[in-house]
Amino acid sequence: MPGAVLHIDTGRTWRGGQQQVFYLHRGLLERGVDSRLVCSAGGELLRRCAAQGLPAAGAPLRGEWDVLSAWALARRIRRLRPSLVHAHSSHAQMLALLACRLAGARNLVATRRVDFVPPRHPVNRWKYGGVARWIAISQAIADILRDFGIPEERLRVVPSGVLPRPADAGAAAAFRRELGVAPDQPLVGNIAHLADHKGQTYLVDALQRVLERVPRVRCVIVGQGELEAPLKEQARRLGLGRHLVFTGFRDDVDAIMEALDLFVMSSHLEGLGTIVMDALLAGKPVVATRTGGIPEIIQDGVHGLLVPPRDPAALAEAVLRLLEDGALAARLASAGQERVRNRFGVGAMVQGNLAVYRELLA
Repeated sequence: MPGAVLHIDTGRTWRGGQQQVFYLHRGLLERGVDSRLVCSAGGELLRRCAAQGLPAAGAPLRGEWDVLSAWALARRIRRLRPSLVHAHSSHAQMLALLACRLAGARNLVATRRVDFVPPRHPVNRWKYGGVARWIAISQAIADILRDFGIPEERLRVVPSGVLPRPADAGAAAAFRRELGVAPDQPLVGNIAHLADHKGQTYLVDALQRVLERVPRVRCVIVGQGELEAPLKEQARRLGLGRHLVFTGFRDDVDAIMEALDLFVMSSHLEGLGTIVMDALLAGKPVVATRTGGIPEIIQDGVHGLLVPPRDPAALAEAVLRLLEDGALAARLASAGQERVRNRFGVGAMVQGNLAVYRELLA
């Protein structure tokens, strides 16, 4: 790389996108690339970079029309003169585009991690058209961008990457004790932001059906978000009681994953689903929805079970199938773990992004 790469991420919490930015920033530095990062002041990404000794700068980054932040980013671009700027979220993309226009920079790369269809209006056409290279984390997202009108020559697919993160067995056992779950009691879990597109409402409905055949099952939903209160009310209305626990945000996700017997992803929109890859890499059997990029990770009946989105009955039946057939669950978990190891490593993700940079600069 002839010059620096300036990354911009506006997320304040720690979600899949921030994890990928962290992995990419660290991976580029390890490969000798002059990688710089600007992220939200007071945010979790900045905190974790500081804890790992990775260079990062905090900025307000209040939203995509934050003109003051765009102007500050433009000053930084003029001073640094990076080879390219890489935006990692929709808000970051707009701020980066404004800053690049103010600073006279042309090489803007943007990663898209969500499979929402962009509204077709003039501002979006300008916003999306100002990106020199789009990196989609799944083919499903690339198809959406292509249908929106992004030229093929500006589109590249680089899947997200995951690392094995073995948890201490004692921490996993402690989490089960915290929930009051016996060692031989089946524990089903979902780890995701609590939002409509993550589909936890369908998982809560499915759990009621699962309990009719496996009354000892327990379920844990880990995460926070705008759907938390409605989900708790739904669980109360269905009388799920202590069978379902909402933990809120937790930073011991590795221990929680290790404690699970089965992982469920209930999204009806999902760009790729790195938490699904995390579950597979941890050797957990997975039930997930056939939506977005998830089928690019899991082949139904080979690496896990896929069901239609927004279908609690199908979700419940798949969960029951794996709870009642231990041999099938073990076979799918083993195949899924091998697939993620071979195809979705962090090293491949870093090299894929680096290849896009080099192609653009060439």
